[in-house]
Amino acid sequence: MQHHRKVLLLSVFILILSTMLFGCANNNEEVVSSEEKSEKNMLTFAWPRDIGEMNPHVYNPSQLFAQSMVYEPLVSYQEGGELKPHLAESWDISEDGKEYTFHLREGVKFSDGTSFNAEVVKKNFDTILNHLDMHSWLGFLSKITSTEVVDEFTFKLTLTEAYYPTIQELAVVRPVRFLGEAGFPEDGDTSKGVVEPVGTGPWVLDDYKVDEYAVFKRNEEYWGELPKEEKITVKIIPDAETRVLAFEKGEIDLLYGEGTISLDAFKQLESTENYESSISEPVATRQLVINSKKEQLSDEKVRQALHYAFNKEALVEGVTSGYEEKADYILPTNLPYTKDNGAAVIDYDVEKAKSLLDEAGWTLSEGETVREKGGQPLEIELMYDSAELIQKTMAEVIQSEWAAIGVKLNIVGVELTEQVQRFKDNEFDVNFFSNYGAPYDPHTFLNIVASEGFGFNEAISAYPNKAEILKQIAEVPQTTDEAQRQQLYTSILTSIQEQGAIIPISYIKKTAIYQKDVTNFTFPANRDEHPFTNISIE
Repeated sequence: MQHHRKVLLLSVFILILSTMLFGCANNNEEVVSSEEKSEKNMLTFAWPRDIGEMNPHVYNPSQLFAQSMVYEPLVSYQEGGELKPHLAESWDISEDGKEYTFHLREGVKFSDGTSFNAEVVKKNFDTILNHLDMHSWLGFLSKITSTEVVDEFTFKLTLTEAYYPTIQELAVVRPVRFLGEAGFPEDGDTSKGVVEPVGTGPWVLDDYKVDEYAVFKRNEEYWGELPKEEKITVKIIPDAETRVLAFEKGEIDLLYGEGTISLDAFKQLESTENYESSISEPVATRQLVINSKKEQLSDEKVRQALHYAFNKEALVEGVTSGYEEKADYILPTNLPYTKDNGAAVIDYDVEKAKSLLDEAGWTLSEGETVREKGGQPLEIELMYDSAELIQKTMAEVIQSEWAAIGVKLNIVGVELTEQVQRFKDNEFDVNFFSNYGAPYDPHTFLNIVASEGFGFNEAISAYPNKAEILKQIAEVPQTTDEAQRQQLYTSILTSIQEQGAIIPISYIKKTAIYQKDVTNFTFPANRDEHPFTNISIE
């Protein structure tokens, strides 16, 4: 990695050149024009944390968008869950669903000029499989029995059993993206670091200073469509308000992503009409997870009553200014296999909620504000991430609305790490959660629901058909018949939602705000990546 010498020298050169312009002859004007043009061919955006070590085979703190600029997958995830060829031009799947043969794209070079081929694909897979404990969350990896170089541009994977999400999981940003030979340490073990970030992607890391900036230059030998811009600079600005100020000063061309700018700041900037803005399709569902192992919440009628008892549409409009969208289903319907969810849509109906609680035996005595059953009050706790303003505000609104039907809701803000741990330990009544989005879902979300120790398996404990749901979740990845797979997903998602342990609130969307000279900004279908190939500055 180079340090900031190039940027510093360029800045000094521009300063000297600007000083010399006073009284200079016309022949120097062409030089100034060239320098200005160079600056215009660089896009700058801000990010809250450092890009990390740029190792495609490990996790935090490396940032996913940066990984996707340099390293590429065999398969690309597109709108609506369509899986398209990328470094693999095509693939064949055996009838039993166990063998995957990939026909690799020929003529692809790594950024150092070396060839992309089946040997280097195998080397990447093998170093990942040598650390399966680190990557076991990705389902297909633990099912691989062999990796084989068939010929220079043909690579074969053999699995222990059919697992249909294999192709979809190959589209994720980590860990199955490909490092060039020069990036491997001598022992071939990338778990402890890489020599240099050599990828096949449209960008090359050109200059980098930890916690300050990263400059990516266009890979001029890129096999695909060349990026419009010559360089992209990522300025590391941890403070959200400082990021917005830098953008307003024109030091930043683009602010995008989840959490890089608050919805209030986005709304304010958008209202000035001085900038362009974009909002993505839904990337995930904001959910309430209700723990049916808790006595007060074990009755489906109580869980359904809680769903009827808050005005979801008004809540989402009021808290997110309409930038999120009221969710009718537990997964966004732009994900694969989710469009046919047969769950009934539950609309706001306070009287229905009261009626259901009465039927469940939770009654409200005259002069009282909290319902009781057998001398016990209907009192529950909602846990939220204390750093998440949207969760906090939504919790306060829900607290007020549930009070109107005689439910006492205590809301407690905790650190994210505590929220995650308490959820995993089943130490919660109601918790905020959101699914993973593309390209992970729906199968990853359902795997978590089925797995013990993540909160969901325990949350659906009171479901009379829990065993059948878990059986179907285990069966669906092994299906080789598309119609059967869709039928299973419809059954699973409908049953989970209708019994009320997961209440959809809103569909989360990404926002982007950018200067008016920025054009062709688009959100990728893959939630985690952004190769920045089409974006440009006029």
